[in-house]
Amino acid sequence: MHKLKDGARVLDVGSGSGYLAVCFAHLVKPTGKVVGVDHVEGLVELSLQNTRRSNSALLNEGILQFICGDGREGWPAAAPYDVIHVGAAGPEVPAALLEQLAPGGMLIMPVGSDFMQNIRIVTKNEMGEVSSERDHVPVRYVPLTSKDLKLK
Repeated sequence: MHKLKDGARVLDVGSGSGYLAVCFAHLVKPTGKVVGVDHVEGLVELSLQNTRRSNSALLNEGILQFICGDGREGWPAAAPYDVIHVGAAGPEVPAALLEQLAPGGMLIMPVGSDFMQNIRIVTKNEMGEVSSERDHVPVRYVPLTSKDLKLK
């Protein structure tokens, strides 16, 4: 299993309030990088406010940044990532996220239908090929959406 450490690069898709992105940033500092992506502008602003309140050094030192964007597309500007966490469910792992996963990296995402998903863990070998893709614990997450794709 991949271990987060100083220097690792992490993408947190659906970063919401920013809590988990801050946790990741503490694990990868002082030289790592965490990018939190959310398509809801209000949540990105909330993440920034929360982080400035008690962890502003993470932002000031460039260890952590929050981006408003479509998480299904990841954030290629800071790729590749050693770990990608997706905090919302989709029917499959988006190809863009797999492309941004570094050799030796791990992606964690709830995958399945609207009503039931499993945590899927995808790993790449050192040559950058998907070497393992397994479903684990059954879960129920909100769907991975974008501004253009609203829930009915």
